[in-house]
Amino acid sequence: MRDCIDRARYVLGGSPARAAFFLVFWLILYGVKSSGLVVGVAAAIMAAWASTRLLPPEGARLHPIALARLVLRFPLQSIIGGVDVARRALDPRLPLRPGFVAYQPRLPSGPTRNAFCTFVGLLPGTLPAGSNEKGDLVIHCLDLGQPVIEQLAAEETALQKVLGGARDG
Repeated sequence: MRDCIDRARYVLGGSPARAAFFLVFWLILYGVKSSGLVVGVAAAIMAAWASTRLLPPEGARLHPIALARLVLRFPLQSIIGGVDVARRALDPRLPLRPGFVAYQPRLPSGPTRNAFCTFVGLLPGTLPAGSNEKGDLVIHCLDLGQPVIEQLAAEETALQKVLGGARDG
């Protein structure tokens, strides 16, 4: 009996929040129509069940304050970085020394590191290009003279705060 209860908690652990997310997503796509609401609720429940099976809820827990800081910081960084990249590309007096740097992430391989790579790829002037034989991330950057490694470490720390320092297993 105890195993049954534990299994139910495991399967349903993140389901209510996920179901709510999927229902809101359904309503955004389909609209609030009584004819589609029943189908939307059913689809949200099935999607929550499937997502719980594919990505169990025992992983990281988001920290809303750290997430808000990251979300608010990102557009400012993007604007500043975008202006800097445009300035360097258009002004022949400013250096553009493209190249690759190897960054040793603290995050293990898996979904969290993939999220980090996605986030870094959205920042102007950096683009993850794979891994080397030592497991370091290879990052293409527009100017090797910039403190790229320090910026990557700061971004990784910010993401870890959002995820509560969670690690993939």
